[in-house]
Order: sequence, then structure tokens, then C-alpha cells
Amino acid sequence: MIELIPAIDIINGQCVRLSQGDYNQKTVYCKEPLEMAKRFEAHGVKRLHLVDLDGAKAQHIVNYKVLEQIATQTQLVIDFGGGLKSDDDLRIAFESGAAMVTGGSIAVKDEERFCDWIKKYGSQKIILGADVKDEKISVSGWRESTDIELLPFLSHYKEKGITQTICTDISRDGMLQGAAVELYKKVLHHFPDLKLIASGGVASWKDIEALEAANVPAVIFGKAFYEGKITLKEIENYNLKHI
Repeated sequence: MIELIPAIDIINGQCVRLSQGDYNQKTVYCKEPLEMAKRFEAHGVKRLHLVDLDGAKAQHIVNYKVLEQIATQTQLVIDFGGGLKSDDDLRIAFESGAAMVTGGSIAVKDEERFCDWIKKYGSQKIILGADVKDEKISVSGWRESTDIELLPFLSHYKEKGITQTICTDISRDGMLQGAAVELYKKVLHHFPDLKLIASGGVASWKDIEALEAANVPAVIFGKAFYEGKITLKEIENYNLKHI
């Protein structure tokens, strides 16, 4: 079974999707993220990927009230990311109801702080964000490329205690062109015990089946759902089949 994790990306308190992280290519899908979260929960979803896109741009947490709303009015396990740069950001995220947080840019730009978070909160609460283009890490909302290669990056943080990573293929994100299955196979070949969460490019249920066949533990999807390529009924049927 592959864990299905729908995404809700927030700008100005609304549920949106970007294409390849471009804030100029924004589509608003729902003005009430809480209602969307409740719909997911009603169809058997247990976990939600909530991204503060305003926070990613501002470099600090912004939409914590949306997080708090969803956390207090649903039973969803929320992993939260976007602009978490300080100890205070992390405190606010957890106090607002996040079960887990994702750190990407900070793992590159402030390794000492990120490692402190792993030690303080544990690997069940801290997820490594690995956003890649041509198998090299990108940071700052994908606006900055680095020369850091994906596999050594993952290896380094596994040694620091990380057990979960969200790996996003930037070139595919929001493009509905299929998931980077071969990339994920390579990651799992090197790190078979890593909880790899695939993200980016899912265009239909067939992509989820391909990831499941590759033994990818979990998948985040957004645009495919919001564009009607994946339905709530499909999500519900899959979850019911695997209770």
C-alpha cells in the first residue's frame, strides 16, 4: 500500500496550486482550505500536506491560523512546511497543530539549526525536504539552485537521524506529466529503509499505481486532484480497500 497524502498549498488563506513553484502561475481552487481538508477526511484520508507558500516567500511562518483551523476541526495528521527558518517558527507550527514539519532550505543554509531540531523533536516530527532539479537540490522556494547532489544530501541527513523525506521533482511539479518514478527507484535502491514521500508530476491514478509498484511508501498529490484527474471516489475506494 502507498500512503495517499493530498496537498493544500496556501496563499492569502486560500487553497492554490503553482506550476513549477512559479508564483506568477497561480490558480485558486478553493477559498476555504478547511472545507477542502474536511472533504479529504470524509473520504478516508488520514494525512495532509499543508504548505505555507506565503511563508516560503516571506522566510517565516505566515498562515499558521489556517493550520490551527484544520488541526482543531479535523483529525488529520498534518505535515506543515513553507518558510520555517527559526526556532520560533517551529514552536508556532507545533503549537498550531502540526504533527510534523518539513525543512528544506534550512537543511542547506543552516545545518546546525536543522540538526538541533532533529535532536530536540525527533525524526518522527522532522521531515527532510529534498527539492530537486536534475538531481541537484534547490532552495528558497525553488528560486535558488545549488550544486548539492540528491543522494549525498540524503545520506548525510540519514546519518543525522532523518527517517522521512519529501522528494519533489521541480521540473514536474504542477505540470501533470507523470511522477519521477525512476528517480525514486534510485533513491530507494540506495536507501531502502527511508520513508520516501514522492511529490510532483502525479497526473492520474496510473501514476500512483506506478509509484506503488516501485514500492514508494507515500505520495503527495495536488493539481491532479484539483483538476479532476484523481477523484475523491478513487481515493475513498483505495483507502477502504486497505483498511
